[in-house]
Amino acid sequence: MNNFSNDFKLFLQNRKKSSDNTVQSYLRDLNQFFSYCTAKKLSIKSVNSSDINRFLEHLSAIGKSEATKTRVIAALRCYYKFLVSEGYVNENPLDKIHTKKLEKKLPNILDAGEIIKLLDSPNGSDLKSIRDKAMLELLYATGIKVSELIDVKLSDINLQIGILHLHDKKERIIPLYPAAVKTLSNYVLNVRPAIILNQNEDLLFTNMSGQALSRQGLWKIIKHYSEKADIKKDITPHTLRHSFAAHLLENGAQLKDIKEMLGHSDISSTQIYAQFMKSKYTLAYAKYHPLAK
Repeated sequence: MNNFSNDFKLFLQNRKKSSDNTVQSYLRDLNQFFSYCTAKKLSIKSVNSSDINRFLEHLSAIGKSEATKTRVIAALRCYYKFLVSEGYVNENPLDKIHTKKLEKKLPNILDAGEIIKLLDSPNGSDLKSIRDKAMLELLYATGIKVSELIDVKLSDINLQIGILHLHDKKERIIPLYPAAVKTLSNYVLNVRPAIILNQNEDLLFTNMSGQALSRQGLWKIIKHYSEKADIKKDITPHTLRHSFAAHLLENGAQLKDIKEMLGHSDISSTQIYAQFMKSKYTLAYAKYHPLAK
């Protein structure tokens, strides 16, 4: 069965300029759909909206959440839009599929004490501990994504003036607080030269074998230190990013400035942190105001 997945991958990379993370996510969801079509003897070109609905019912039957199904629909809609644009199919079967509007869940935020415990967890003097501490400090200092951290170049940071300068689709300059500068300087001067294999390597962080870090590998590191710090909250790869944004807002930063630092294209994505603050203060009011009980 020709599913045009290689052509679609090139379309996402070259024409849509999608991030590697988005490309991999779409392809994973599509492979699940392709397997379903093979099992049901469906041709990619002949799939209609009823087939899509049956596939979504199948996802529900195997325990997939509404959020997962919404993501799958987005991948399929983009895929079939591509097939239509290339003349492989005549119409997009997703045009008749409507997604439920999901209420945005408030993210898990670490408080200041939990952040300090997490950042202090890599407390050894060995190369790995110093590297790991530098990675955690950079994540919390800048609010960048895990997927962005593994691509940060040595040339992206200026430790003399204390900034991270990202050159992605949207250029961003993010300040670094003094403790992060100190931790990163120790890593760059004393540890990184002993880890990298090639002196021309520009990646800021690599694994301990000098190879590029994977998103999954970095996520396991974060999970390890959250367990070591005995943090009971459910940690995700975005927890430090969410905490960065919430703490800035809590201490008086403007949403528009947080939006720029996070690299959000639309401020509506940033407004979830305002919802978090509202929820936090509403709970505090209900708990502590004598007439609110």
